[in-house]
Amino acid sequence: METQRQQRVSRLIQKDLGEILQLSGREWFPGAMITVTKVYVTADLGIAKVYLSIFGKDAKDVIRQVEARGGEIRRQLGNRVKNQLRQVPELRFFVDDSLDYIDNIDKLINQ
Repeated sequence: METQRQQRVSRLIQKDLGEILQLSGREWFPGAMITVTKVYVTADLGIAKVYLSIFGKDAKDVIRQVEARGGEIRRQLGNRVKNQLRQVPELRFFVDDSLDYIDNIDKLINQ
């Protein structure tokens, strides 16, 4: 169960990462549209698990590119949240495959 503080920090990180990936993502990941679907923060606020929905390109390749730029993304996030957070959490990126799962269930139901 997430505390209220964890939920607030998760929403803050999700909002700011979404903006960072929309603005800078155009030049970093051409041809891919990246959406931050969910962020989970650990109890000590040290690690943030970021789930990304990726359209237009192979998700695994884009995740590798995002991880390669992780330091730069974290620095930009730090510049945005420096007044709200004492320490910027370490970012870990994952592919959000919930849309694929929903699509698969829908196909199975409609058969």
